[in-house]
Amino acid sequence: MPRPAAISTPIKELRDEAHPGCFICATSHPGGLRLLFVPQGDGSVAAEFGCDSTYEGYLGVVHGGIVACLLDGAMTNCLFNLGHLAVTADLRVRFRHPLRTGQKAAVRAWLKRAASPLFVLEAQVTQAGQLKATAVGKFMKTGGRALGGER
Repeated sequence: MPRPAAISTPIKELRDEAHPGCFICATSHPGGLRLLFVPQGDGSVAAEFGCDSTYEGYLGVVHGGIVACLLDGAMTNCLFNLGHLAVTADLRVRFRHPLRTGQKAAVRAWLKRAASPLFVLEAQVTQAGQLKATAVGKFMKTGGRALGGER
């Protein structure tokens, strides 16, 4: 995982404002994953996930729906980092290898292109140096405020 940059204000402000109860990133969600997405120097965000057996689908494998949530949440937090509020319009996930329980994994997302009101992002999940899943997401800007950007 790339070396983390300092936590930026936009990601924290927008996450707290728009996602106070999010299953993926809210620290107050009692059953949530509580992932901390850290801005990277290249504009992407990254987080670690413990792959607890609580999220198991098949024996020893994290459920595919959880993997899709990780990818979607990473892309949303990448947009927060860039000062944008947007919702998922299209999500395409490719499962390359099973994500194993009992081993940490890393999720990372980055902006591929933007043509307001549409943003296209990519994300990946890796574990033990192996690419496990990838996603491409299209996000539509919402009517909410944006930090440092247009509304």
